[in-house]
Amino acid sequence: MTSFLDPLISFVSAHAWLGYLILFLAALLEAVPVVGSVIPGSTIILALSALVPGGELELQWVLLAAALGAVLGDGSAYWIGHRRQREILNTWPLTNYPRVVAESESFFNRFGTWAVFFARFVPPVRAFVPVTAGALGMAPAKFYAVNIPAILAWAPAHVLPGVLAVSALHEYAGLHHHEHVGKHIWMLTVVGVAIVGGVAVWIYRRRNGGGAAEKTRG
Repeated sequence: MTSFLDPLISFVSAHAWLGYLILFLAALLEAVPVVGSVIPGSTIILALSALVPGGELELQWVLLAAALGAVLGDGSAYWIGHRRQREILNTWPLTNYPRVVAESESFFNRFGTWAVFFARFVPPVRAFVPVTAGALGMAPAKFYAVNIPAILAWAPAHVLPGVLAVSALHEYAGLHHHEHVGKHIWMLTVVGVAIVGGVAVWIYRRRNGGGAAEKTRG
């Protein structure tokens, strides 16, 4: 894995614009219904934040790329829902994810306007709540009044942990930026936690689905 990360870090350092583009697309695609439940946008953003302390990427541009991608992704999903209304929730490909759509609608009905804010931090409903908000008739002004502050909180929450962790490793553990050890530790930790979390969610959903199926048969 280290032999893969070193060329990646060097490549991003030489082509910073591509790193910002990847961050933008990761945030954008994560907000797209269905696609967002597959694309590990948060993992990508958390991992690439490790490149800020060493100067490969600049903090302000990382935050801007992530925030703009999220705004465009959430906004696009919202306007699709707003235009098609409830019909969109019963249209392919959303019909392939009835459980998540139902969870998103329940989440929205439970928290109301604040669902748009909270959903930014709760996968996988994050990819479904904006389109649900539009489909259920939430006014554009109300949507953006909550969505923009949510994104302004979400972007630093995904970027700063990596910046602070890698900076701390270099400052207090005596690791040098040019050796990339701190970056390796952070990136591998992020990927490892994402894999474990993904497997845990998959097992939980399978068990819940199995239990529901048993009750139905009974």
